Amino acid sequence: MFRVLVVCMGNICRSPTAEGVLRAHVERAGLGKEVEIDSAGTHAYHVGEPPDPRSRKVAAERGYELGKLRARRVATADFLRFDLILAMDRDNLAALRDACPEEERHRLGLLLDFARHTENDEVPDPYYGGPAGFERVLDMIEDACEGLLDDIRKRI
Repeated sequence: MFRVLVVCMGNICRSPTAEGVLRAHVERAGLGKEVEIDSAGTHAYHVGEPPDPRSRKVAAERGYELGKLRARRVATADFLRFDLILAMDRDNLAALRDACPEEERHRLGLLLDFARHTENDEVPDPYYGGPAGFERVLDMIEDACEGLLDDIRKRI
C-alpha cells in the first residue's frame, strides 16, 4: 500500500480538494486498493468540520465528491504512516518540517512539484477570496494530481 497525505493550513479548502481529486484519479486508474489518500491541516482551526461549501461546490461541478471528508490536524504518526506528505505551500511545508522527525523529512514536498502545466509552485489559499479563486485552485490541483498519479504508478 502506497500512502499519500495532502496538507494545507486548516484542511477545509485546498487539501480536501486535493484528496478528492487524487482519490478520483487513483480510482479511475484502477489503483484504489493500492493507494491510500488522506488530507490534514497543520493547524486545528476546523477539526471535525466538512470542507468549505465553496470547495465542495466547485469540486462537485467537476465530478469530485468532498462532502464526506472531515478536517483533522496532522498527527505525529502521519510522518511514519505516509510515504508522501505534500503541502500546498511553503508555509505549511515549513510547519511540517518543524514537526517531522529529521530522518523522515524525505517524505515531505509540495503538491505542485508534480504539476506539468502550472507555473506556480504553491497552491494559493482561496478562503478569503471569491469563487474564481476556488476554480483556480482546482485547476492547479487537477494538474498536479495527474503528474502525481504518474509518479505513484512508478513507485508501486
